[in-house]
Amino acid sequence: MTKSCFEWIDQTEEEYTKLFNSINGFFLPGGAASIFDSGYQKAATIFYKLAVEANKKGDYFPIWGTCLGFEQLAVITAQKDVLVRTNTSRVSLPLNFTREANGSRLFKDFSPEMMKALATEPMTINAHKWSVSMETYYENADLNRFYKVLSTNTDGENRVYFYIEANDYPFYGVQWHPEKNPYEWTRDFYVHTPTSIRMTFYFAEFFVNEARKNKHSFENEKAVRDLLIYHFHPNYTGETSSVFEQKYFFYDNFLKKEDEPRAEDLFSGSSAQTVTHINIVLVTAAFFTLVCGEMW
Repeated sequence: MTKSCFEWIDQTEEEYTKLFNSINGFFLPGGAASIFDSGYQKAATIFYKLAVEANKKGDYFPIWGTCLGFEQLAVITAQKDVLVRTNTSRVSLPLNFTREANGSRLFKDFSPEMMKALATEPMTINAHKWSVSMETYYENADLNRFYKVLSTNTDGENRVYFYIEANDYPFYGVQWHPEKNPYEWTRDFYVHTPTSIRMTFYFAEFFVNEARKNKHSFENEKAVRDLLIYHFHPNYTGETSSVFEQKYFFYDNFLKKEDEPRAEDLFSGSSAQTVTHINIVLVTAAFFTLVCGEMW
């Protein structure tokens, strides 16, 4: 029987380890969960530790963090709160590439045209209030030994870095949202140019190819099918106050299907207390990611 999202929350380390041995990569999405004390933080820390151990043994296992996921990776690696407040909640920006970008795993296969577009066109969507300053990066030995900075940007006050790549592990983090350009239409600063759409799939293809290097697998086809997102359906929330075009709602056992809230009720009353949601993320067959938003 397919597990509900609620049944995946706060699993033991043994249960997460079993899942780790079946999946090919780990994706930490953006959202509003605590990166210091939550199920999101607990699972991220466990998978981070397992991925480090696996890669040390030659078992190639990639991790990607977007926005909140980027911040979570930084906090886990630095072993402390390294975030600073930034004025970057509603803006699209070009990337300021560092010298490290050209020789990086990520950008080495990007076309010259795409690299030029990323450097000159304001198409990376930023929807965050926190980031990591370059000052903090240089001051924290754990951060600057573990990661190289591939691009930076500024909010006018604090210089922040938006893309990192681990030196010795296939770990990657972006503070901005490469997934929003093709799929999100709820804010006027979201960019939908043809080049920005292609950009999304450059990043997606890169991480999928990283996941293909991993040979983990489920014990049988049924185990895979039981976990597919197709068991659930997204709800259109673009006409509400939500920043997301669609959301998945996972119901606790006591909430029956016929009690499903209407779109206009999703953000008020008891409905908001009985469901949880996730951001729509890039879904591919090459790797499985278990994401349950704030409740994870």
